[in-house]
Amino acid sequence: MNATTNEKNTATIMHLSTLSQYFIPFGNYFFPILIWAFKKDKSEFVDYNGKQTLNFQLSMLLYSLILLLLSVPILLYTIFKNISFSNFDGSDLIIREMSTANVSGIVIVAAIAALLFCFLKVMEFFLVIYAAVKSSNGQKYHYPLSINFLR
Repeated sequence: MNATTNEKNTATIMHLSTLSQYFIPFGNYFFPILIWAFKKDKSEFVDYNGKQTLNFQLSMLLYSLILLLLSVPILLYTIFKNISFSNFDGSDLIIREMSTANVSGIVIVAAIAALLFCFLKVMEFFLVIYAAVKSSNGQKYHYPLSINFLR
């Protein structure tokens, strides 16, 4: 595909605009959608890159939500499985059977969830940079692990 310099720059900015999530909440959705909405009808290259960018961001959101939905109940179960709620002393909850085995389980669940989330974010950062470089060279790039929500 022969993309013009303007198309390459627009696609590159669209990919890089997802990094705004580190400064502006939901900037990784807002800015690419804005750029894509204004330029998608004018360029097939920009349209393709916009769809790839948004598909990848939505996929990362889905993976993060799945990780959250799996880890939070496990973490809560691990914390509360041996707590007796029948023993209240005023406003304090007496935790009688909290052992180091339970605490280590909490730490393991929390550590795994944190590591997976960090891995997702680091992978996302580098893949966005890689996609921006590819689009600046006029090449089409498909993010790995990206679900095609927009076709």
